Formats: sequence, C-alpha cells, structure tokens
Amino acid sequence: MSRKLEKFVILFDNTNLLYFPGQFLSGRVLVELKDDTQALGLHFHVIGEGVVRLKSKRRERVYDKENYIDFRMRLLGEPGQPPVTLSPGIHSFPFKLGLPPGLPSTFLGKSGWVQYYCKAALREPNSLTHKNQQVFIVMNPIDLNMEPSVLTVEPFRCDIDHKLSRAMCLGSGMVECQVCLDKGAYVPGETIEITATIINNSKVTIKSTRATLTETIQYFAKSKIIQSETRELASLKRDKIRPNEMDQWHNEQLYVPPLPPTNLRGCHLINIQYDIYFIISPNNMEKDVKLQLPIMMGTYPFRTENGSFDGKLGTHYPSTLPILRPWLEEKTFK
Repeated sequence: MSRKLEKFVILFDNTNLLYFPGQFLSGRVLVELKDDTQALGLHFHVIGEGVVRLKSKRRERVYDKENYIDFRMRLLGEPGQPPVTLSPGIHSFPFKLGLPPGLPSTFLGKSGWVQYYCKAALREPNSLTHKNQQVFIVMNPIDLNMEPSVLTVEPFRCDIDHKLSRAMCLGSGMVECQVCLDKGAYVPGETIEITATIINNSKVTIKSTRATLTETIQYFAKSKIIQSETRELASLKRDKIRPNEMDQWHNEQLYVPPLPPTNLRGCHLINIQYDIYFIISPNNMEKDVKLQLPIMMGTYPFRTENGSFDGKLGTHYPSTLPILRPWLEEKTFK
C-alpha cells in the first residue's frame, strides 16, 4: 500500500487547534489513494496526558504520569470482518467527540508536560500499518468573576520588621517594610499597582529595593516535589535608602506581560504559581530580605455590575495568550 497511499493526514475543523474543556473536537482523517486498496481498518485514538520525567544525580529516571483522555474509535472496518476495498481518490472519515470538562491546560516544561493529540492508524491485510498523529491545544481559562472577591477587588498587604547587623558589630537596628498590592488577581495586559513604605532605622545603607513578578513551576512524582524552578518575568527597581531615612512607593505600576493562567487545574503532577517578590538589598554581606505576595493570573478580567471591564486607563488585553513558555531556558530566580 505504500506506493498506493499518497496522503494520510488528520485535519481539525478548528484550524487554530485551540480548544476549551467541554467543547467538541471534530475533524476528519483524509486518505488519498492512487489505486484500489484493501484495508482492514482505520483506527482513531485521542490522548490527553500529563508526564513528569527527571534524571536524578544517580542517573535514575524519576517518572510519573496521569491520563485525562483515552478515547478510541474505528472510522473504518469491523473486528473479524474481511478487508474493505477503497477506490482511487480522496476518502474522508469524519470524527467528533466532546472534550471532558475540567481538563488541565496544555503545558510544555523542562521536566514535564501536559499534551493532547490524536493518532490515526490505517491497517492493511499484510500487517503493514500506516500511522500519523496531530497535536491540539487545550486552554482551561480562569474567569476572575468566578473567583472570591478577596482576590479580585480587595488590596493585598504584607508587612515585615527585619533586623540588620553590621559586620563585626552585634547590632544595627531594624528595617520596617509595608507592601500593598491593589488586588490579588490579574490578567495579562493589566498593571499591578504597588504601594510600599520602607523605613531604615538601621546603620546599614539599603542599596536598592525591587519588586519582581515571578513564575514558579513545581514538578511532582509519587506525590512528592522533585523539581522546582522560579523565574523573573518583570521588575521595578528603586535606589538606595540611607540609615535613618525612608522611601515610599506610590502606586508604582508593574506591567503583566502575556502569560498563561495560574496553575494547571485538573493536573496533579505540575503546579504553577505567580508571585510578587518585594526585595530589600542591604549594602553589606547579609542576604536580601524578601517579601512574597502570591497572586492569581487569570484569563478573563473582572467586570463591573454593568458588565464592563474593570480595567485601568491604558490597559491592553492581548488577543491571544502563549501556550509555550520561551523564558524556561532563562536563568532561574534566586
């Protein structure tokens, strides 16, 4: 059949290959033949799976997997029946199935992934099987209107008092810091408004303060975290604060770039979290002081009672959101 088979492809009705949980996955398997051809069957398989795979220091492969879709159907032929003769030309075999609700979004990471794809296999009587497959993308959106109001409309605050010490001295004094975000949940295109007060009651100069938006990815195997990576996606920085001085941030705006939504709801192997870190860097040998404020990254923005977007002036919501994370190869945040 290899010389008779000119084309064997899977075509989706949705040409951008993007689907939401609960939608119908539909399309056709296209077979183009040059001559009369016998076939035992045309098998179609839809697969959705999450996989974590990591090499440990001992070179042992840590591995875990879970299935979200495993649907099989025959588009041609019946078990135990004689071969079907297909005439020359183009043959189209349609398929349609509903995607289950609650599917996790497509994700491709360094140590794990969530992927969805279809496989087609055309079997001939001499046991030769021709195969093809096609990936499709699932996006499970997060609508901030369906989340608790404490996340979407109320300010989010974090305070810390930290004692700094000078080299070769027993004490130096306290640094007080209060940080407040305008809310706890955002969508790409919005800005995070940061208000902060830093009072330096120590004898050590603070060389800088910085606010960063980070993404943390955790990979699980056998219910244990086997890998965790944090990367910086956007940041703001202010200059030094001398001893016995203070600095204030007044609604400083940190832009949220196009990002996939928080977490992989429905996936138990990979966890995604976004945070705002407020970082105080002393001008001595001490480690940075970090305040962590977890935030939610949604897909659909919060709406007011009249149905309009509750966006700030100049907010630009991107028309598409990335599935891949090109920043995964960048240096991790520490």
